[in-house]
Amino acid sequence: MEQAPLTASKKCPHCGFWSRWQQRADDRCERCGLYLDAPRMRSEREREALANEPLPSFMRIEIKPDDSPTMRFFKRIIQGGQLVFGALVSFVVWFLTLLAG
Repeated sequence: MEQAPLTASKKCPHCGFWSRWQQRADDRCERCGLYLDAPRMRSEREREALANEPLPSFMRIEIKPDDSPTMRFFKRIIQGGQLVFGALVSFVVWFLTLLAG
């Protein structure tokens, strides 16, 4: 026996009309067409813009083919150090989160 999918509704903060809501940030009111969860939509747009922003030049160490072998060696060491530092910080955050429960 198949069950019908659950439906949700949300009251539009702009016009007060109850619209079907799939709990996504881009759900719109059926009457006025505005976003049902405008702050969440703004937050997701800001997060996406931040994720698409390029890394600052000091965070990005580019190894060029015309670099000397010594320079490439030291750049690889710096990249490895950045990787180890990122892994260490990630582990500490994970461990503290685990302890906090």
